[in-house]
Amino acid sequence: MNYFRPLYPFLFVLALIVNTTSFFDLGILNGLGQLLLFTFVVCIPIWRTGRMSYVDIGWPWGLVLLGIISFLFSDGNQIRSLMVSMVLVLVGLRMGLGALKMWYLGLLEKEFPRYQYQRLRWVKEGKKNTGLALQIDAISQGLANASFLALPIFIVASNSAPELFALEILGLLIWALAFTMESIADMQKLRFLKAMKKQGKQRQVCNVGLWRYCRHPNYFAEWMVWNGLIIAA
Repeated sequence: MNYFRPLYPFLFVLALIVNTTSFFDLGILNGLGQLLLFTFVVCIPIWRTGRMSYVDIGWPWGLVLLGIISFLFSDGNQIRSLMVSMVLVLVGLRMGLGALKMWYLGLLEKEFPRYQYQRLRWVKEGKKNTGLALQIDAISQGLANASFLALPIFIVASNSAPELFALEILGLLIWALAFTMESIADMQKLRFLKAMKKQGKQRQVCNVGLWRYCRHPNYFAEWMVWNGLIIAA
């Protein structure tokens, strides 16, 4: 069983980034930053507790780090670099602060359902070394911040043109709409969960607001956030 196969696409894109002259410094700095962040915030806690939920802290704060590095060390137009970096910092802070609140409330002491389901997938795939599988899955999230998610940000931040192009404006508009949609969906779900808890109801399906039209409007909006950034790039 090849546990490391999921890492190959991320490593390939990371190699492309560091082998591109204009992205080399950004790629190395961001890669090292993600390595340090995920080592201490994600991988070591996972090793000690056996719980995958710490990824929910490391991944969004990795986005914040990516945004800061892109602004400070890119060679593009400063206004454009600041704009795309702030977009990324906002995305990361929205989820990162929420994750820290969950950690403070002790909600990370129990594995999230999606990570419980991941263990079932590993069993189906014949992966018996759960500890190794946990680490590989966590590392893949850090590598995503260093590769696929970093590439469109580096492209925009390294553009020295003084004016914004039509695709950049379109991409940023899509990002703004998707970011707003994701925030609204999360707030609607939180209000629904609080109401169900107050009524003593468990295992209820959220069907209010945006959740009436889509099973996971927050995940759809998150996907569209990145589509917007790709279009802008």
